Amino acid sequence: MFNCNHKFLGLLAFILFIPFSVQAEIIKEERSLYRNIIVEDKGDIRCLKFSVKRLKTSQSCIDKTKPKALVFDYTKYVMSSLLFNPSPKKVLIIGLGGGTLSNSLLELFPDVEIDNVEIDPAVIRVAKQYFDFKTSDKVRSHTQDGRIFIKRAKRKNQQYDLIILDAFNGEYIPEHLLTKEFLEETQSLLTDNGVLVANTFSSSKLYHHETATYHAVFGDFYSLQKGYNKGNRVIMLPKIKPTNVELSERLIKLEPRLADYNIKLTNMLAFLEIEQLPDEEYKVLTDQYSPANLL
Repeated sequence: MFNCNHKFLGLLAFILFIPFSVQAEIIKEERSLYRNIIVEDKGDIRCLKFSVKRLKTSQSCIDKTKPKALVFDYTKYVMSSLLFNPSPKKVLIIGLGGGTLSNSLLELFPDVEIDNVEIDPAVIRVAKQYFDFKTSDKVRSHTQDGRIFIKRAKRKNQQYDLIILDAFNGEYIPEHLLTKEFLEETQSLLTDNGVLVANTFSSSKLYHHETATYHAVFGDFYSLQKGYNKGNRVIMLPKIKPTNVELSERLIKLEPRLADYNIKLTNMLAFLEIEQLPDEEYKVLTDQYSPANLL
């Protein structure tokens, strides 16, 4: 008969009840022209990651058990920009990732037209296969550099109610999508009640330069972030700034619609602020001066 003392039984019980963390499983890995693309499952969360040099960053994540719920804070910030235009009919998204923003806007507004611009064809393939990125006659994907698309759209006099800048090359926002000239080109595509939304980073050394650049084109602007050096800063630039009363009325209507997306709109607004020109002198980023690779 097997004999064991109380100490052994106690140790055995302790081992049996240690919570083991779920191991990540790579389900797709592909080398594209621009980066290594990785799709990784960790429990119910699936993430798209870019690996450039020694840096690996998550671009887009979904919860497979709750496909509508947004995982990243920055995507919730971007969607809260609907307060400035609650019913966009034409949308332009520069930078696809897993297609989360496009899918969410399509679910909210079934008749919306969306142009998704992504330079890397491999990202589009992966988004369709692993993140259920939806395309149709109205929801289009364009394999093109974002700035070239905007230049051509400007020549065609195209207009958008909502433009989302979310391009990321694995290290930072491509430098030619940070300049004053680019923002002026993008501004020209906005309708009279259009909104430009840009996903940037509060921890970047370019932070104040970006602020100076956006201010040079748009003046004071809204931003949503949880504090300097704490993740993402989402910049919001409506052509028409709503009054506080209008914002409150829109919030009441939008909040229940966005709840399924794990967006608590009232909580989001607690981090909304108006950014003014920095006190110190920071250079405006231009096509001639855009040292993103250095900073």
